Amino acid sequence: MKEQLYTIPVNDAFDADTECPVCAMYDKLESDAIDFVMGASYMEDDVRMETNKKGFCAKHLPLMYKNQNRLGLGLMMLTYMDQQLKEMEKLAGKKRGATSWFSKNTGGDPTAEYMAEQQCTCYVCDRMKHSYERYLITTLYLYNTDSAFRDKFARSKGFCMKHFGELHEMAPSHLSKSNLDEFDTCINRIMVENFRRVRDDLEWFTDKFDYRNADAPWKNSKDALIRAIQKTNAISVEEKAKK
Repeated sequence: MKEQLYTIPVNDAFDADTECPVCAMYDKLESDAIDFVMGASYMEDDVRMETNKKGFCAKHLPLMYKNQNRLGLGLMMLTYMDQQLKEMEKLAGKKRGATSWFSKNTGGDPTAEYMAEQQCTCYVCDRMKHSYERYLITTLYLYNTDSAFRDKFARSKGFCMKHFGELHEMAPSHLSKSNLDEFDTCINRIMVENFRRVRDDLEWFTDKFDYRNADAPWKNSKDALIRAIQKTNAISVEEKAKK
C-alpha cells in the first residue's frame, strides 16, 4: 500500500516532542520543497515552466528569499514576470463582459479574473500537497492497523486546531467502525487535555507579568505563548524564526 511508504516520517513526527505532529510533518515538507526549488532544479526546463505558470504564494516567497540563493530566485522571478507580462499584454486587448449570476464577482472582467487566479496558485504549495495528504492518510492507516502506533498516538500532546479538524474529517473514510469510535474518544481526549495544559501555562505566563509574581517560578510557561500560537493557528513560531 502507498501508505507504507510514509510510515517512517509519520512515526518520526509522533516520536518528536511537539504540540502537533502534523505541523512537524508539514514543516519538514515545506522545508524540503523550498530546498528543492531553490536548488539546482530551478535550472530545469520542466520546473521553470511550472514556476512560470504558477508563481509562488505570499507565504512561501519570503521563505525562498531567506534561502540565500538570490540568483536562483532572481532568475525564476525574471522568467515568471516575462510570462505574466505576455499575459497582461493579451488581456489588455480584451473588454469587460456582461456580469452574470453564474460568473465570479469580477464584473465580467477577464483581467480581474486572471489576477485572482494567480493569487491562488503556488508551485511550492502544489509540490507539498500530495505528500501532505498521504501523511494524514498514513496517520489514520497506522492507527487502524498498528497497536503500537495507537499507543503512541494516545500519548501524544494532541494537535493544533487545524489538523485536529482535518483528522476528524478524514477518519470515517479510513478507519473501521470499531476503530473510528475508539479514535474519536482518543483524539478528543488528548486534544482537550493538552489544549487545557497549554491554556493553563499561558495563563501563568500572563500572571508572571504581575509584579506580585515577579519572584515566583515560571514553571512550564516560558514558551507558553509560542505553544499557544501553534495550538490555535498551526504556526510553528520557533521553526519559522530559524528559517
